[in-house]
Amino acid sequence: MSTKKVTEQSHKKTTSDDKRESLRLETLEYGRKAYMKGDFDQAMNTWLPLAENGDVEAQAWVGSLYANGDGVKIDPSVAFQWYLRSAKGGNPQAQANVGALYAMGQGVGQDMAEAVRWIRRAARNGDANAQFNMAVLYTKGDGVKQNPTKAAEWYRKGAENGHHQSQGRLGHMYHVGDGVKKDRVEAYLWLSLASQHGIGSALTALEKVIGEMSSDEKAAGMKLVEMWRSQHGSSGGSAVFTPLPE
Repeated sequence: MSTKKVTEQSHKKTTSDDKRESLRLETLEYGRKAYMKGDFDQAMNTWLPLAENGDVEAQAWVGSLYANGDGVKIDPSVAFQWYLRSAKGGNPQAQANVGALYAMGQGVGQDMAEAVRWIRRAARNGDANAQFNMAVLYTKGDGVKQNPTKAAEWYRKGAENGHHQSQGRLGHMYHVGDGVKKDRVEAYLWLSLASQHGIGSALTALEKVIGEMSSDEKAAGMKLVEMWRSQHGSSGGSAVFTPLPE
């Protein structure tokens, strides 16, 4: 076989793969739009064939429908099975949900060792909700040894990933010096970001911090907030997130 023929066949394969991927993404998006409009039957009919064919994103979405009872009867066991298939395929959001369901004993027997294993995997894969949940586990000592320092580390990862509850918790830790060195400027940054996204406890804590700050500290805090906004903009959460109980 000539080099030219090999190159032509490789190009055809690449083009074919690109078309399949484009169609897959279009189908997922079609289902998402149906979901956002409240047309859950259409969303299910769109995602289910993909999910049954091994698409990990579609599997996570189908799991979400069963977890929330969107267009189907709530069924934690079925939700767990779909999340697990997606998680094993490498989907970080599904990994976070599998861990949360193991922790709560919903749809599967409670197993904190498995909960920690899946949540940690998702957190290391960059899922902000899982990073928050890892921090919650270390805060409470659930499935792991209680460790405020590690809790703060995971809250920071979640906070830097745009997770508003993590920002609020991290800000509180900087305010009181729990797991981190007390720092009113850092507290101001994270509590400001959290309070701007509806975290009520963060606003209350922020007011206390401001009352304790010097003029220089306030100026430094406001500068950090502006730097954050310019570098990160706004961010949102996942539609398929299952949080751990407070």
